[in-house]
Amino acid sequence: MIEVLKQINAMMRNTLMETLEIKFTEIGNDYLVATMPVNTRVHQPMGILHGGASVALAESVGSTASYVFLNSPDFDVKGIEISANHLKSKVDGIVTATAKIIHKGKMTHLWEIRITDEEGDLISLCKLTNIVLPKNKTV
Repeated sequence: MIEVLKQINAMMRNTLMETLEIKFTEIGNDYLVATMPVNTRVHQPMGILHGGASVALAESVGSTASYVFLNSPDFDVKGIEISANHLKSKVDGIVTATAKIIHKGKMTHLWEIRITDEEGDLISLCKLTNIVLPKNKTV
């Protein structure tokens, strides 16, 4: 599993995930974990974690989890719906997103992503639906 983490972290170069400093840190049979630092780069004007940065973290970990657990070069994963409830603000430190599979169908995956702080307090609760599509061989 350590090799998988190395591979997915390497795939993040030159992407939004690299810009936000998202790092994948743990993987299990039905979950994936990533962290993101909270600093002025991800603040909204009031000096707290921007909800959009939390959603970007949630979609990154949930979409990557679908991709990893498919383990097939013949399919693409695309997020088709995401919702988030932001429950607590955060000024600095690290947030951790844990994506756990709720439904793994042939064409759709549903993930619950819990974003917590260093004390384990829930910052945001997100739900992500991904669609699994065959890769277009003609492009």
